[in-house]
Amino acid sequence: MEANPKQGLSPEQEKAIGDNMTKYEKHYSEEGFWSKIKKYAKQAGEVVVHAGLLLYYALNSPKTPTRAKMQIYGALGYLILPVDLIPDFVIGMGFLDDWGALALAIKSVSEAIDDEVKRQAKEKVDDLFGGTEEDGQPKSTVMNSPAQEVRQP
Repeated sequence: MEANPKQGLSPEQEKAIGDNMTKYEKHYSEEGFWSKIKKYAKQAGEVVVHAGLLLYYALNSPKTPTRAKMQIYGALGYLILPVDLIPDFVIGMGFLDDWGALALAIKSVSEAIDDEVKRQAKEKVDDLFGGTEEDGQPKSTVMNSPAQEVRQP
């Protein structure tokens, strides 16, 4: 069962994630990111994975400013951290806090998520989950996901 971003985080959870983002950047590694994606993609769901991929490809874009990269390192570090606010093994809820961290980062660095980053993330989501809708959204996307917010003109 995938995380349900529609349920949202409590204001306390959002604050805890936001306040501590810089301490999580040291936990980021490319190997750790791909390991987490490959191991937990189905459990996390397309929306969470898509958000993580948007940030991953923005991080690797030469166009992304250093300030934005620091925020991305924090969010992706939180994603791959084995112990977080809501343990990832909690079915249906385990990736909600990870999604919150990714959503906050996407909102903060939206200028770094250009068409090339979106294309790369879409292609990888297609590869992992077997396709997307015509508008590029993951087939099982939840309305008002951070990925959807970024795609709006």
